[in-house]
Amino acid sequence: MSHTQVRLAVVIGSVRPERFGPTVADWFVGETQHRDDVQVDLVDLAADSTGSPPTAQSPGLAHRLAAADAFVVVTPEYNHSYPAALKNMIDTHGREFRAKPVAFVSYGGLSGGLRAVEHLRPVFAELHAVTTRDTVSFHGAWKQFDGAGQPKDPAAPAAAAGRLLDQLTWWARALQAAKATSPYPA
Repeated sequence: MSHTQVRLAVVIGSVRPERFGPTVADWFVGETQHRDDVQVDLVDLAADSTGSPPTAQSPGLAHRLAAADAFVVVTPEYNHSYPAALKNMIDTHGREFRAKPVAFVSYGGLSGGLRAVEHLRPVFAELHAVTTRDTVSFHGAWKQFDGAGQPKDPAAPAAAAGRLLDQLTWWARALQAAKATSPYPA
């Protein structure tokens, strides 16, 4: 088994002006900093490296997604589902997700974004991606974080993030090894 780092794309799925996604994503990326088995690329659908929103045909976005070995989708719940910008990105870049693992960090009100995650699972299955069972979910997210963008009660979310990353890196390495011996038949 390879001991190289898993290239992890953390995708912020919301593009609304006053979104909470960057707070949640920055916290999650911070949780990866003590691990030596992942290398993170934070992909913000609201702005590319030039500060402009990426378009569906953005070659830079396609390249970044293709370079990833695994994904964490940070998503809010909008109307019992996930954001339209996230759907557009997934539909435009389906091939980049093929035979790769996807995990979820969700946030929202009462359900903590879990309904959005349940809608995303069959979408990624259709793209031949593997979703992890465990997620990180913030119920009433705006009340869960302090002014510095950190969870007020960090133990449970940190433990959940650790489990998620353990599963995600396992799947990434397992799928890499499988693809090295036999191309994925999609």
